[in-house]
Amino acid sequence: MSTAKVLVVAGGGGAGSFNGGGGGAGGYLYDAALVVSAQAYSVTVGAGGNSGNSSAPEASRGGSTGADSVFSTLTAKGGGGGGSQNNVDGKTGGSGGGTGPYTSGNGTGTSGQGSAGGTGNTSLSGGGGGGSSAVGGNAPNGTTGGAGGNGTANSITGSSVTYAGGGGGGTESGTGGAGGSGGGGAGTGSNPGAGVSGTANTGGGQGGSQNATTGSGGSGVVVVAYTTSQFTHTGGNSTGTNGSETWVRFTANGTLTLTAAAVLNIPDARVFFM
Repeated sequence: MSTAKVLVVAGGGGAGSFNGGGGGAGGYLYDAALVVSAQAYSVTVGAGGNSGNSSAPEASRGGSTGADSVFSTLTAKGGGGGGSQNNVDGKTGGSGGGTGPYTSGNGTGTSGQGSAGGTGNTSLSGGGGGGSSAVGGNAPNGTTGGAGGNGTANSITGSSVTYAGGGGGGTESGTGGAGGSGGGGAGTGSNPGAGVSGTANTGGGQGGSQNATTGSGGSGVVVVAYTTSQFTHTGGNSTGTNGSETWVRFTANGTLTLTAAAVLNIPDARVFFM
């Protein structure tokens, strides 16, 4: 039986656009011993959710949820969109989106993948989006957005990279919440102003804004590391080695085809001396 290390991170959530809550981080899944075999595997890398639209009716000012990422039996859920002022709740996802002001409906995270978003202040500040390893921060006052929850470090490629941080909450006038480690975007603290998008291929949530119509959560990523002596492969957007393993990184949808490594046949060459 052969196993591989597999990291699957979904797309981060878009942020709310009117004193908005930060977008939740994309779901984070890591299996250090997933059973694999010589076959083709379809790989799905989730896109980040879009920012809410501050020019739209109130119900449409919340951010949208990111898209799922999938490899074999592992499905990471997209990060929840951030809420907005006046009863637009944060959405549930891999990690949950933060709320805007005047609402308490922070998004919840998916068990084993992420954390809940933070709560907005009752006066013009949004809560931070949840991260894979920490909940989003509550907005401490009316001029400071909540911080995004921190993500999780992983060294599947041999170098430590942090993934799935939540976006910071936005506020009308003051200080936007800091983005969580792992690609979370910072919230804005100005009017007009747009929160920072999540970092691509980290699953980071977008930072909340005062009046945005663009921006998004960060796209996800899938990384597979197999034992080099067991397989060769095709597919992926980048590849390398880490000790006895070969890793393959997908930053967009594709197919990973694993082929059993050739076995060297050495004939019996015993020599007998009389």
